[in-house]
Amino acid sequence: MQDYTDGSGAKKYMDILSDVANRDARTVTVELDDIVNFCRDTELAEKIQTNTKRYEDLVKKAIDEALPMRTTLHQSEDVIDVLYVQRVTQLEDEREEGEGADQPVDRYLPDDLRRRYEVRFSPRSDAKPLPIRKVLANCIGGLVTVRGIVTRVTDVKPQATTITYTCDQCGCEAYQEVKSRNFMPQTECSSRECQIATTKGRLLMQTRGSKFEKFQELRLQEVPEEVPVGHTPRQVPVIVRGETTRKCGPGDVITLSGIFLPVPVSGYRGMKMGLTAETYLDAQIITKDKLRSDEDGASTAIRDQVLATDKTDMYEKLAKSIAPEIFGHEDVKKALMLLLVGGVTKKMKDGMKIRGDLNVCLMGDPGVAKSQLLKHISSIAPRGVYTTGKGSSGVGLTAAVLRDPHTQELVLEGGALVLADTGICCIDEFDKMDESDRTAIHEVMEQQTISIAKAGITTTLNARTSILAAANPLHGRYNIKRSPEENIDLPTALLSRFDLLFLLLDIPNKDNDANLARHILHVHQHNTHPALTFEPFAADFMRAYVEECQRIEPYVTDELADFIVEQYVTVRNSEDDSTKKYTHPSARTLLSILRQSQALARVRFSEVVERADVDEAIRLMESSHASVENMTASQAGARGAARKNPITEIYNIINTMARLSSDHSCKRADVVRRAVGRSFPESQVDECIEEYETLGVWQYDATEGSIRLILVEE
Repeated sequence: MQDYTDGSGAKKYMDILSDVANRDARTVTVELDDIVNFCRDTELAEKIQTNTKRYEDLVKKAIDEALPMRTTLHQSEDVIDVLYVQRVTQLEDEREEGEGADQPVDRYLPDDLRRRYEVRFSPRSDAKPLPIRKVLANCIGGLVTVRGIVTRVTDVKPQATTITYTCDQCGCEAYQEVKSRNFMPQTECSSRECQIATTKGRLLMQTRGSKFEKFQELRLQEVPEEVPVGHTPRQVPVIVRGETTRKCGPGDVITLSGIFLPVPVSGYRGMKMGLTAETYLDAQIITKDKLRSDEDGASTAIRDQVLATDKTDMYEKLAKSIAPEIFGHEDVKKALMLLLVGGVTKKMKDGMKIRGDLNVCLMGDPGVAKSQLLKHISSIAPRGVYTTGKGSSGVGLTAAVLRDPHTQELVLEGGALVLADTGICCIDEFDKMDESDRTAIHEVMEQQTISIAKAGITTTLNARTSILAAANPLHGRYNIKRSPEENIDLPTALLSRFDLLFLLLDIPNKDNDANLARHILHVHQHNTHPALTFEPFAADFMRAYVEECQRIEPYVTDELADFIVEQYVTVRNSEDDSTKKYTHPSARTLLSILRQSQALARVRFSEVVERADVDEAIRLMESSHASVENMTASQAGARGAARKNPITEIYNIINTMARLSSDHSCKRADVVRRAVGRSFPESQVDECIEEYETLGVWQYDATEGSIRLILVEE
């Protein structure tokens, strides 16, 4: 340890011990790769790998011998410093009296009480994580690496490692090292003065003189891809101590290296268990596989790459990078990109919060890749939880009341929505949920909290999550002869909480079917998507890009606020009362436009929301409405149902937009954007402008691209 040098020639471990001596560091991490490089042999590393607990004590003794002297002085002293000074003074007094002349000072302080560091072992870089079910009895005492999902995390509590006692008669202090959760306190003083006295003193525990370490317990569950067919996921308890605590939370996917140890059980429970024993992992190194959106955990290289990337057309490129193996669904992928980024959560001075997370629902025929999109988003998101509606109960989504195995107290264990806090919760088969279970989502989608009143526990849990739901129509396939209300078997109160709802229909079309078939065959033949005009971004890059986007909080200018008001009024007035709607525009619609606009500004790394962001948000919203209404109407029209003339509908759009402006005019580009969002081609817009200009309804200036009404309808 003293002679080891890294590639740059620096004494790596002596520098760490110097920081420990100066109390600037508390952890000494021994890497097995360094041992292999130093010894030029893997024998010692393999011994440490298989008998880690034994070598942990040996490394601590070696550190005690190699620990350098302090080079910096601290202003404040802790309890151990005071105890050490007292023991030195006591030893000097004994030496003056001729007693204990050859006794060292360390005799009075246990090793654990004097140590201000923790020893951790890091596995070799080529060590692959084992499935939890493959950690068997031959791994006991050794260092193993596993990967799993954290399903439960207890509070961090102090655990005693060394108990200090004070004698009430002679004042001598005694120490007791605690090696397990249970211990038998000492009662009689063993000092020389009490031994010769007629009555022995009684030992009293001293909290301030004792040493405690941070203690936390995790529950680690197998990741779904490692669970064999027909088996249930296995779990393993994990004990976390010291500086390793608070490294992860419920719902995190982590790679954990720890020592596999049995749990000593005594008393009646030990007699009942007989020769069997429970096991646990003593955590050494914890690494998150996916970073949370509120953590600064992305690597510097990826962050620099994100900042150096040209932001031109990033909105289009990022959307196409979402599941490029899936054909089409351009607007859906754009909506999912905005779902990943999200808007800005506003918190008022009086405590009221306005959510910034987006909620999206995908509905349509089977086989249109809804579940694949949900799976992909849950893997890209910094924090994603995937579940199904039929397999999830209300308790499984919100929180369950369980009894703590150690304290026997009733505690809450979070469900899928709590595990997805500050992330995305993907719920497949949303329509298969029971109505009683579906009501648990109402509060989460708008207030982003979960109110619990069970078993005497009344509390409110955070569920700051975006909901991405996938549902099938009522009868399994969308019936174009029925209205959206008859096909979508979801209550209006729930639909109004979704910012965007897309209907994906499997419509026979010769050209589209041929392109889809070629796309699928290319994926099957080459195990990759067809070539795009650019190289799709990797999941790590997209995750880092989303994290950087979420650091920006765009704001709306006064001029743009007036424009948003006009557009909102336009959306409200463009509603045809005679046409049945699956949802009605309300104040939630306005908030949805703002959230999408802020997400678009974040993608551009802009501090200000621009007009183009609002136009794109309105276009996406109208595209989602058109997917439910106009697409079904066009199909029904092919079967004899009546539909309005497209020229007339475009005229209504232009007339409504122009009347809302002060000078009764509007821009052709805005009309085209609005019409395309409703599935009208640009050629029909030009045809409508030319036809009504001939009739003298308005004047069209081709140079400025503006349309001004002549006959204003009152």
